[in-house]
Amino acid sequence: MTARGRSALVMMVALACSVLTAPAQASPTDEDNATLGSQIRKFEPLDPLPDLNLDPLATVPGMDVASYQGNVDWASWYGQGKRFAYVKATESHSYTNPYFAQQYNGSYDVGMIRGAYHFAIPNASSGAAQANYFVDNGGGWSADGRTLPGALDVEYNPYGQACYDMSGDALTTWIKDFSDTYHARTGRYPVIYTSTNWWNQCVSGTFGTTNPLWIARYADSPGELPRGWLLWTFWQHTSDPLDQNTFNGPLSGLQALAHG
Repeated sequence: MTARGRSALVMMVALACSVLTAPAQASPTDEDNATLGSQIRKFEPLDPLPDLNLDPLATVPGMDVASYQGNVDWASWYGQGKRFAYVKATESHSYTNPYFAQQYNGSYDVGMIRGAYHFAIPNASSGAAQANYFVDNGGGWSADGRTLPGALDVEYNPYGQACYDMSGDALTTWIKDFSDTYHARTGRYPVIYTSTNWWNQCVSGTFGTTNPLWIARYADSPGELPRGWLLWTFWQHTSDPLDQNTFNGPLSGLQALAHG
């Protein structure tokens, strides 16, 4: 082999090794896309099976799902008492849940009140852009009495620094941009899903006068609420055997929230 041939072979081997060893870049299109509370459970303590002792006449049990559940047996969950469900529709401005139709329509078909949620990646594009992407891909609202306003999931960044390398004021502006755009498109303000620890660390503003709160805390009570809210509307309290939630009120209150 000539010297030039040996040199070319060495370069080809080096290039192949660099491709094999280069770290994969996480993105919303990966199969392990982020879901409600997936990052909160990494950073905050949890009791996966809290003893809630909630009054069944004053609260409503529900659940939330995403692509990793695949096709959901909705009749079984309805038979176990679940009466509402939130389904992941989108993430950032590029990911859509491939099981969304089965999950969103299936929950509705068995009699549940359903809603869609969007996992925010605030440093990827504007709040308006992600709100429009959400609405255009299943996250809208209809006044049928069985559809909840869409939910905005804002929590620890699954792909980098916890607060997305954004200031509290910048994140507040982003959330308001999303919320106002969603309201302009649907006539409803989105529910905001978050944890107290993340919100108080990362967001400076308050949304308690416009947006219902969906609090994530895996314990026997919701605990301290994020800055700006005096009460919670939904509470995600466990992820075992899947994400389970409670509505703060009777079924008539949940129906009223759906009606708008």
